[in-house]
Amino acid sequence: MSGARNPRAEASALLPESYEARVLEPSPPANTDPNWFADDPTALSDTTRQIVTPITGEGITWDEIARDDPALASYAADHWLGAYRRLESLPGGYQDGRRALHQIAFFAVAPTRYASTGKLGLRYTHRGFGTPFFGADEQVRVAGEHLIYQREGEVRTTPISTLRAATSFLDIACRDVWFDDFHDPLAPVDPDTALVIDASVTDAIGDWFGFATSVLERARRTPGAAEVSRVQVWPEHFDVAVEMGAGDSRASYGASPGDDNHPEPYLYVAAWGSIDRSDPYWNDTTFNGASLPYRDLLAAQDQRASALDFFRQGYERLNDE
Repeated sequence: MSGARNPRAEASALLPESYEARVLEPSPPANTDPNWFADDPTALSDTTRQIVTPITGEGITWDEIARDDPALASYAADHWLGAYRRLESLPGGYQDGRRALHQIAFFAVAPTRYASTGKLGLRYTHRGFGTPFFGADEQVRVAGEHLIYQREGEVRTTPISTLRAATSFLDIACRDVWFDDFHDPLAPVDPDTALVIDASVTDAIGDWFGFATSVLERARRTPGAAEVSRVQVWPEHFDVAVEMGAGDSRASYGASPGDDNHPEPYLYVAAWGSIDRSDPYWNDTTFNGASLPYRDLLAAQDQRASALDFFRQGYERLNDE
């Protein structure tokens, strides 16, 4: 938890020298493209080595290379790259822990990146969530019960306790409003309120974000999809999502760890245009779209296939396929 991380380098070091890894987590160095100030972890690039990737059709998959290597399969499964494990039942105290982690994500982790780059999106990181690398190869992330700040290979950690303590650790102001254009920002708790977080809850949310990121990276490769965004965690809603489609066909495809209207995690397709409410697919009454609850995924024989099928059905309806 406390060591400096470079997920792509870590994964590549497990492979033969002629291979190069692609992962789901952000890696240094900090990206300086002003459109993103973030890397695209699964993107292909010029290399003389064979790419090992979680994306079918873009190199050797982690599933293929780990098939006869139990240690590599264990690593791939733990990082949602391949040899996929199943989502499990939620731990006790999940709702309170989720709310506390949302406070930390929105009022501490995201504004630290925003202060440096003007960008606020977060990403899945192993057993938690965090920023892309920014500035002087800096990253803020949450794992277990700790807030972690990494800069140029050096790491500091602190137990999560209150918002005031978290922002002080990160050397930013503790502010109720740090970005003016949120449509529905999270309401803050008192900055000195104790935020009780159990590592099992952070692990569960990290696994949910990892599972969802792996599925959404596949979904964003939908043939012919227009104006496809990158996969990121939006701090105001604390959900991981990608956007696809143009005009009235555009939608957000994502995964929430739960909210005030949904007591458990759920997948969703949120249409930007009109939908046909007579179609039972569009089943969620709390937003303009469809949802698939966590309990349905737990019961599915193939959880990933069920998730991909849910997103595919929404895309096809919106794009008249």
